[in-house]
Amino acid sequence: MGFTLQVGEKAPDFNLPATDGRQYSLNDFNDTDWLVVFFTCNHCPYVIGSDEVTRETAEKFARQGVKFVGINSNSENTYAEDSFVNMVKRMKDKKFPWVYLHDHSQQVAVEYGALRTPHFFIFDKNRELVYTGRGLDSPRDTGKMSENTLEIVLDALTSGKKSPVSVTNPIGCNVKWDGKDAHWMPAEACDLV
Repeated sequence: MGFTLQVGEKAPDFNLPATDGRQYSLNDFNDTDWLVVFFTCNHCPYVIGSDEVTRETAEKFARQGVKFVGINSNSENTYAEDSFVNMVKRMKDKKFPWVYLHDHSQQVAVEYGALRTPHFFIFDKNRELVYTGRGLDSPRDTGKMSENTLEIVLDALTSGKKSPVSVTNPIGCNVKWDGKDAHWMPAEACDLV
């Protein structure tokens, strides 16, 4: 079995604080047919470069009942910009249309097998994984983007069709694991395809 959650597997539960002052678990999103959980952060150039396209995608599919949940699992000891205080500041400034959760222990990142920021996971009504991987094919510079993979997948799913792709490699910075070098990844973490 790989490091990352496999298609068909259930979404691991979580209980994490959000920038809005609330605590959220998976059950808080039971009212939506499709749930996009994505691992993100404050500092990564791939996140910063693609956040506005992710915003557009989230806003487009919100009308079809899709909810987005961002999780920052990066260690603030590696990048101080990724602290919870800075998460709150970033959400206040950017007003992104998703709940932004803080995974201080990094346990949720381990349970999902988050590889990079950003790394997207799409779950169906039963909270079974139907897609994992990248959002865009050029997240650092969306001017060079030729495919919004997330939008293609969500277009199919919300139209009652099967996703044309279920696994891609996420493109971005690796998750910043506490106490490790900034480029360290778990030995079992590997490309998905």
